[in-house]
Amino acid sequence: MSTDVSIAAPSARIRGLSQAAGAMFLVGTLAGVSGVIQDYPVYGGQALRYLLAAAILLAVTRLTGLRAVRLTAREGALLAALSLFGLVIFNICVIEATRRGGPALVGTVLGTVPLALALLGGRPSPRVLGAAAVVVAGATLATGLGSGDLPGLMWSLGALFCELCFSLLAIPLLPKLGAVRVSAYSAALAVPLLAVTGLLLDGTAMLRVPTLPEALGLGYQSVIVTTVAFFLWYDALPRIGAATAGLFAGLIPVGAIATGAVLGLGTPSAPDLLGAALVVAGIVIGLSAAGPPATAAGSPAAGGRQPAAGAGSPAAPASSPATGASGRRSP
Repeated sequence: MSTDVSIAAPSARIRGLSQAAGAMFLVGTLAGVSGVIQDYPVYGGQALRYLLAAAILLAVTRLTGLRAVRLTAREGALLAALSLFGLVIFNICVIEATRRGGPALVGTVLGTVPLALALLGGRPSPRVLGAAAVVVAGATLATGLGSGDLPGLMWSLGALFCELCFSLLAIPLLPKLGAVRVSAYSAALAVPLLAVTGLLLDGTAMLRVPTLPEALGLGYQSVIVTTVAFFLWYDALPRIGAATAGLFAGLIPVGAIATGAVLGLGTPSAPDLLGAALVVAGIVIGLSAAGPPATAAGSPAAGGRQPAAGAGSPAAPASSPATGASGRRSP
């Protein structure tokens, strides 16, 4: 699947770069709240998280005048697959990988996202591949190799596959639906899937009244990591392409390190800081290696006719192919 996407203007590229960086950094901040909600039933908590996020995003679509869009059978299948793999199964894989190998193992495997997206992006230049490798090395160093077993590694590889689906399955949907609707619809579809998983594994114990810290932690996941980060990520993809955006996945451990330091959860070690420096260096190399691609004729970026379904959305300017009219997921 090609990950090349047209870019409207340098200003759109700058906005896309900033959004991709912000989205992945916010996903990294999950480490700061994971301890707060670790005793809450996992699948029930994730169902609540996506329920709140979907409610917020659907309210945004209504307030901004985004109309419902009739999807083709192919588009409906893509959206269902995006929600199933990019959100639901991703969460299951991360949860199970963490139980068996710890967060370090799954974090290290997910650090290969930039390299995987660069390889899937067609014919990446040696410089882009080198930049992705530097980002992977930095993320691995910052996260640590862990001591997981084979099942933990397999669950981590499953999470990696789902992380790629989260971006690649969304790209064909963004020109028609836009970032807000893709985020809203995928989050809404994840709720019943996670609820069924919770019922099968935990029964009626999948839900309980959260404590105040747990409620705040779940609220942070819903509003910041899901609502905001999903929109930022999906609005960035059409502006800069998945291969370039993927470089910023290396900021996930950087966000975790920064959050831990701010919340007093631990002082960054020398490998943490060196890994963060490598991630930043790799991103800089990658961005300098790939200038804005030529704009495709007839695309929204080129001034071509945009899909009527996305018209009039203030969520993104008319030059954005993301809206025709924000924000990982987080484990």
